[in-house]
Amino acid sequence: MLEKYFESHFTLKQLRSGPSGARIDSFAASLHGDSYSWWTSRAYLRGAHHFGHFLEGEDVELVTAQPSNIDDFRRHLKRCRCSEPVAGMAEDAVRGATLFLRHLWTTGVASPPKKSPEPPLVNGFRHWLSCHRGASETTVLRYGAAAVEVLDALGDNPSRYNAKLVRAFLLKRTSRHGVGGTRAILSAVRMFLRYLATEERCAPGLDAAVPAIAGWRLASLPRCLSTEQVAKLLAACDLSSAMGLRDRAVILLLARLGLRASDVSALCFADIDWCDGSVLVKGKTRREARLPLPQEVGDAILAYLECRPRAGEDHVFLRSVAPIRALPAQGVSQIVRRSMHRAGVTASSYGAHILRHTAATEMLRRGASLYDIGSVLRHQSVDMSAYYAKVDMELLKLVVQPWPEVLSC
Repeated sequence: MLEKYFESHFTLKQLRSGPSGARIDSFAASLHGDSYSWWTSRAYLRGAHHFGHFLEGEDVELVTAQPSNIDDFRRHLKRCRCSEPVAGMAEDAVRGATLFLRHLWTTGVASPPKKSPEPPLVNGFRHWLSCHRGASETTVLRYGAAAVEVLDALGDNPSRYNAKLVRAFLLKRTSRHGVGGTRAILSAVRMFLRYLATEERCAPGLDAAVPAIAGWRLASLPRCLSTEQVAKLLAACDLSSAMGLRDRAVILLLARLGLRASDVSALCFADIDWCDGSVLVKGKTRREARLPLPQEVGDAILAYLECRPRAGEDHVFLRSVAPIRALPAQGVSQIVRRSMHRAGVTASSYGAHILRHTAATEMLRRGASLYDIGSVLRHQSVDMSAYYAKVDMELLKLVVQPWPEVLSC
C-alpha cells in the first residue's frame, strides 16, 4: 500500500526501515480506507516516520507512546534539526503522528491511556437511563457527567444528602449559566436524585429540593423561516458537487418532514422503503415512526446517493472530508448554519431546529390539525403541538379579549 503514495525505492526503504516501519504500511492502508487524499496521506505518512525517529531519540518505545508524546513532538518540530527532516507543514506532521498513534491503539499494537474508572453509582445511573428511561446516548453522557459532579461536590454517600446541600451545590454550579444551561443542569441532577431514591441510596422525594427556574413553557412564538427563505437555502446548495447534493437532501428532510438533526444523522439505508415511499425515523426515547417520503425529498436523496463517497457505512449521509464517516448531528446543524450564511438568510437562531419549527408552521398554514402536526413531529404531548397554533395570527384575533378602556380623570 505504501507504493500508492511513494515511487522512489530510496524513500520506500527509508520509511520501512525507520522506527515506525513495521506499521507504516498498515497505516497507509488505513489512510486509504478513510479516503484521505494522495497529498494528505503522503504528509501524514512522513509525519508518522518523523514521529518514530523522535520517539527513538527520546528513548520511548513505539508501543508505549502516549498523547503527551504528541505535545513533546510538536515542541520538537519548532527546533527540529533531525538528519532526516520531514518536508511539509509542521501541523501536518503533528496530525500524522496523532493519527498514527490512534492507529496503533486501534490495531492493538499500543495500549491507549486508561481512563479513570467512574464511580459505580454513575455507571448504574447511565445503565438505568439507557435501559429504563430510553434516553439517547447524548443524554446519557450529559446526565452522567452531571452525576459525577454531584458526587465530587457532595460526597459518594448519598444517604447524607439533604435539601440544603443539594440547593447549595446547584446555586454554585448554575451561577455561570443562562436559562437554557441552568435548566439542563437542574434536569440532570433531578433525574440522578430520582435514580438514587429508586436504589434506596438517598431519602425519597429529595428530587423535590431541586428548584424550578423562572421560565414559562410556550411563552414565546416559534422561530421559523418563510417559504422564500427556505427556497434561498435550497438555491444556495451547489448541485454540481456531492457536498451540495448532500446539503440539499439534508435541508429538505429537515424542512419538509420536521426531523431533528439527530434523526437525519441516524438515518440508514434500511430505514428507507422505496417501494411504498416511506422513511423510518428513530427519535427520542427510542420511539420509532414511519413517515411518508415526499417525491422531492426522495429525488434529492437519490441524487446524492449517485455521487456519495464509497464507504463501509450504513448511514445515508457522510462527512464530505476525510475521514469519511457518518455525518454527526452537529454536522447537520452546521450544514443549515452554513447554508443560511451563504444564502444571506437572517433569523433569530441558526441551526437545524429552526427548520423543524418551519415544517410545523407550514403544515399549520396549509390546514393541518394539531394532531397531524404532533404525529409528524412525534410529540409526546399535544401541548407541544399547540405551541405552533400561535403563528396563526388571524385565528388568534378571533379569540383575543378586548382590552378594557379606562376613562381619564
